[in-house]
Amino acid sequence: MKILTYRVDEKERLGFLSADGQWVYETKSLGMEYRDMKELIRGISPSEIQLAEYVAKKAPYEQEGVRAVPFEDVTLLAPVPEPGQDIICLGVNYLDHLRESREFLQESESRKPEYPVYFGKRVNRALADQEEIPPHSGLTDSLDYETELAVIIGREARNVPESEAASYIFGYTILNDVSARNIQSRHGQWYLGKSLDGFAPMGPWIVTADEIAFPPALSIRTRVNGALVQDANTADLIFGIAALISDLSQGMTLRPGTILSTGTPSGTGVGRKPPCYLKPGDTVECEIEGIGTLTNRIGSGYGGPEGRQASGGK
Repeated sequence: MKILTYRVDEKERLGFLSADGQWVYETKSLGMEYRDMKELIRGISPSEIQLAEYVAKKAPYEQEGVRAVPFEDVTLLAPVPEPGQDIICLGVNYLDHLRESREFLQESESRKPEYPVYFGKRVNRALADQEEIPPHSGLTDSLDYETELAVIIGREARNVPESEAASYIFGYTILNDVSARNIQSRHGQWYLGKSLDGFAPMGPWIVTADEIAFPPALSIRTRVNGALVQDANTADLIFGIAALISDLSQGMTLRPGTILSTGTPSGTGVGRKPPCYLKPGDTVECEIEGIGTLTNRIGSGYGGPEGRQASGGK
């Protein structure tokens, strides 16, 4: 099931996408009084999910009292517009990306790491599908893309064994871990270079965990101006999702709504020879099998996370 945050009639709402992708059913019309996606993740019950799945399979005219809006008429927002905490990101979690990053990381070897490399990504407000990424031209000349599978925790996780990790997952979405490489290099760490405003395109929605076999083995691709630049599979993660959830939850509580972004494969701009960075007017398409496509254009000015009209790009 696909759950989304959207705007219609100048109001931000939550909804479920119909099975045919043509309609959005508002959660409140199903009796679900959640103020935002974070509250829904914390509170939604199995019976409510079953109801939503039942409704999603039917046409609007077959359901009395259910508010339905054509998908083409809504403005998509990021599924979690304002994450409650920094996004937990994984560095160099695909072996081929580790190899291509060796020079940028100023390392002589590209050995498989013994432990996961974690860093935080500050997000004031996440960008939506079809929204412009601000280029921050005065700050960076090396804007880069990173398509990543993002995992959303569904219940409080503490000291979780790997064998039980899947039961703590609410769903999955796509994150473009936009990065300013010059700032990363200058500061010798990744936090600031990955946390500028507008550097967290996310979406286009959340796909609930029951829709994707665990562990996910999904094709993951990036296109820049239509050209394929990243092409891999999430089965190639160095540290899998179960291992990551278990590792992080040892001594650190993961709350419902926590977002874990699992890393990007090879093909990033920094790894090309010569490096190939994004510029105003470029379009980045981040695609993950079973979830959809997250599309964003690099703007010409600062821009701002306000959402864009849905274009039907699923």
